[in-house]
Amino acid sequence: MASLRAKLLDHLGLHRPDLRAWAMYDFGISGQTVVVMTAIFPVFFLSYAAAGRSEASALQWYGIAKTAAAIAVAVIAPLLGAVADYRAAKKRFLGAFMLLGVASTSAMFLIGQGQVLLASALLVLSIAGATASTTFYEALLPHIASEEEIDRVSTAGYALGYVGGGLLLLANIMIIQNPGMIGLPVGEGLTPEQKSLPARLAFLSAGLWWLLFSIPVLRKVPEPPRSLEPDELQGMPATRVAFTRLGETLRELRGYKQAFLMMVAFTIYNDGIQTIIGMAAAYGKTVGIADKDLIAAILLVQFVGIPFAFAFGFVAKWLGAKRSVLFGIASYAGICLYAYGMDTTREFYTLAILVSMVQGGTQALSRSLFASMIPKHKSGEFFGFFSVFEKFGGIMGPVLFTLAIGAGESSRTAILSVIVFFIVGGLVLTRVDVAEGERAARAGDQGVRAV
Repeated sequence: MASLRAKLLDHLGLHRPDLRAWAMYDFGISGQTVVVMTAIFPVFFLSYAAAGRSEASALQWYGIAKTAAAIAVAVIAPLLGAVADYRAAKKRFLGAFMLLGVASTSAMFLIGQGQVLLASALLVLSIAGATASTTFYEALLPHIASEEEIDRVSTAGYALGYVGGGLLLLANIMIIQNPGMIGLPVGEGLTPEQKSLPARLAFLSAGLWWLLFSIPVLRKVPEPPRSLEPDELQGMPATRVAFTRLGETLRELRGYKQAFLMMVAFTIYNDGIQTIIGMAAAYGKTVGIADKDLIAAILLVQFVGIPFAFAFGFVAKWLGAKRSVLFGIASYAGICLYAYGMDTTREFYTLAILVSMVQGGTQALSRSLFASMIPKHKSGEFFGFFSVFEKFGGIMGPVLFTLAIGAGESSRTAILSVIVFFIVGGLVLTRVDVAEGERAARAGDQGVRAV
């Protein structure tokens, strides 16, 4: 029995305690992802926090908040990545931004009806905490997983994220649909604050869930050693060293052409993915899908996505990570076409299933593909740049969506326009030479001494 368990864990990429501890961060932070960024908060924002505003105005406020968070992370991520490499502080930065995200997510409990400014500010801080902490979390991946393990470990993280997010969302949906089960007010004559209490408690639960399941990675995953700096950098303040290293890394990107090209491709197609993830509930609401069906469909994504995320890890072993990602991108282009013509609740559920089949695997293999083409001793910096590209890419989709709404276009036209990100991003990805990128990464780590 023990040998069977060990073999299963090996196949899943969870065969060591440090790998399992690393993957549990996905389990925890996915509570924030599904509750705040995907399922409950978008509906709460449009119907409660932005109460009294037009649908177009509420959507614009929501899009602006997401854009502001993306810009904030894009500005600070590379610098902090360089400091984390220099100071061997990846876990400390992960913990600090995790606490920022936990605090702001939990504080969403305090949002009152019509308080769109407070809701927007907390959304910015919650997203910034989540995305910045994920930068340092992902920078640990090439240090704990070998070349043979990295795709499986990355997809296992996403699969556990589906489990964690799904379980928390399921519990919150049960409470939202039947508040009396835990003694919350029910019946006629409730105030807006009483009606919103189940949703606001969901935000508090997401913060606590995130905090609890962050403990394993902070306790059991070792901090990677920092590399020995050249003599001219010895004794410099950390911020000056960070800027110096950033300039050096920017120059070195020419020597890591394939990693750079991968960042460009990911920037483009991930823009489409993030737009679909972030705007799905809001889009569904504008085409007449009921709130309970929106949330139930997103819950469906969480559980259907578990086996497909693991499956992408297995497929990558014989098809390769790059081809697997290209398959996911092509599938997303088809999903956009399907979403354009969607009218019924049944079609929305079908859309949710289609997204769940490719979402986790495409993103997981993108990060492992990038991690395989960067030098380990600068993983914080490179993932900082990766976050910049990711977040600037994450700006254009929501901006395009909100501009289309603001210009009087239908939400259907806005969602159809997202297809261009998948077409262009896929074409750029076809030009990435993975073998050459891996050779450059290994060469970059040769002769580097750790301290």
